[in-house]
Amino acid sequence: MRDSKQSYAVYRFIISINPSDIAELDAILGNYVLHNPLQAAQIFQSVCFIAIKTLSLIEQLQTEAQISILLKPTHLPPLPSYVLSLSAYPFNYTSQRFYMSEGIVIAMGTITKYTQGARFLCTEETCPFSEDKQIVEMIDAKVLNALKGYSNDKSHFRIQAFTVFLRDELANKMTIGNHYRIIGIPACVQNGLQATACIEANSVQLCKPNGPSFLSDNFNYLLSLTSSSCWRFTAVLANIFASQVVPPGTYNTLKLAILLSLVQTCEKENADYLDLLIVTSDTLVIDRLLNYSLCLLPRGIRHPPSSEIFPSVSKDKHGTGSASIQACSAVLAKGGVCYIGDLSSYKKDKLELLQSVLESRTTTVFIPGKKYGEEADQQVTISLQTNFWSFVDMDSSSKKHIQKENFLIGQMDVSLIPANLVDVFGLLIYNEFPSCRLSSPLIHHILKKAINPEAMLYKVSQQFRTQDYEENLHVELSSEAENLIQGYYLASRRVRRDSIHGSTLSASALKILISLSKAHTKLSLRQTVLGEDALIAILLLESSLTLKHGTSALCVAPNSVFPFDLNDENSLQERDIYLMQCHHQLLKFIAAYGPGIHITTNEE
Repeated sequence: MRDSKQSYAVYRFIISINPSDIAELDAILGNYVLHNPLQAAQIFQSVCFIAIKTLSLIEQLQTEAQISILLKPTHLPPLPSYVLSLSAYPFNYTSQRFYMSEGIVIAMGTITKYTQGARFLCTEETCPFSEDKQIVEMIDAKVLNALKGYSNDKSHFRIQAFTVFLRDELANKMTIGNHYRIIGIPACVQNGLQATACIEANSVQLCKPNGPSFLSDNFNYLLSLTSSSCWRFTAVLANIFASQVVPPGTYNTLKLAILLSLVQTCEKENADYLDLLIVTSDTLVIDRLLNYSLCLLPRGIRHPPSSEIFPSVSKDKHGTGSASIQACSAVLAKGGVCYIGDLSSYKKDKLELLQSVLESRTTTVFIPGKKYGEEADQQVTISLQTNFWSFVDMDSSSKKHIQKENFLIGQMDVSLIPANLVDVFGLLIYNEFPSCRLSSPLIHHILKKAINPEAMLYKVSQQFRTQDYEENLHVELSSEAENLIQGYYLASRRVRRDSIHGSTLSASALKILISLSKAHTKLSLRQTVLGEDALIAILLLESSLTLKHGTSALCVAPNSVFPFDLNDENSLQERDIYLMQCHHQLLKFIAAYGPGIHITTNEE
């Protein structure tokens, strides 16, 4: 800070305060903090100046103007008048007091410099006290409901993005795609003829999702009924899942895969992901089933074809000329699922980028410095923590290219999609009912829904809901499961190979096996991965590999996970016996082709 004769040092104090505690001690001061923070800061400035001078803490302190105070409320009273909602009209941006607001970051500008002294302390334009500033765009989390593609929620609401200014120590405190609660002072920024509502952020807090803390009576009852087998609970769940869209007992393998993918959703680094690629001729039914499943997640996003899947860069709209990274479907689906529709509708460059993302779970945004007023180019790496769902329409793909003739037994023609991209998807699934021969229950279901869309066709739909079960169980591999997975992986690498390309089983297959095994354990509401979980994972992956590369010496049937219609307890018992036979077959396969591996089973 400077006057006409000499310069002074400025001392900045950041004070965290609890407005409720202040109000209990002094109601007037508490009212100033909540409703007139600038005047409250002046009071704290005077108190700090007197205390420092009295105690002789800073010898260079001469005037009160050398004290800069930033009040940071830890929270605001939980009352509607302190919640800032851009859905409400009119928007009071002239009150100059603290509000609380929540939202998801949908755009982030690069960090620029501003002169803090010119803004807060003095009018000296050449003041060297330069600090960081970042402009962030946020939007109400309700926008996620509009991006699901389908929802039973009939309520209508207005959604508007708002601008947040992050200054000084708050710069770089936000991550694109995350959900935050902020406390700040609203303002209106004029840019030419356009006025923009914004918030000067005072504090930033990451919002964590709150999952269910208990199981419903229905789920506990089902668990008790199926406790005699490690396979029955998940079988019943898959059998009745999405009965609002498809009748029970149809698409069981696909529905189990969807449930496994749903439970492998979380916002953790290096999480276990499970991506699905479905080969189908019934795009309408599959699309309805996937849309329904998306709505069970807080972060289920259906990608609109007109927008970008991955982040892009544009010029900041506030007139700064700097770069702004825009969020996208994959970022907004953080900790959930991004459903990207028909894979065959994307061009080669998009498919190559998707393959890179599935391999690394990151994407890199390039910011040319010359274009955005920076001295050097920048590269920003963004983590994408989401599962991807997609399908391939066999009817349309067969018209776009000439099918190959030299297929192996069990192999399916998906040559329209690059082979490397097909390999990085966790599971390749072929649905049970081609459009030329729809099952009778499915036809009846479609006709009844067309006549009465709101009807509850099956009593079971009212009994069980996937929202009831706890997702974020921490699970660990047992030695039996670990040995089974390792033995199958090594044996498969030996049998699935050719003299030219080597093994057709990629290194990522081991991660997929572990992810599938953990997902089945979570879906079973257990914390230890058993050999039974590993068997289901191996059967699902082997079926997927058969579609990609043809059958192997293991010779798994396409419907090995659900070989029978599940009509009663006897059919569940028959399925258990069949899966035990598959287990014995797997042990023989490992013994024959695994390099010196011996697995000790419970029976031994």
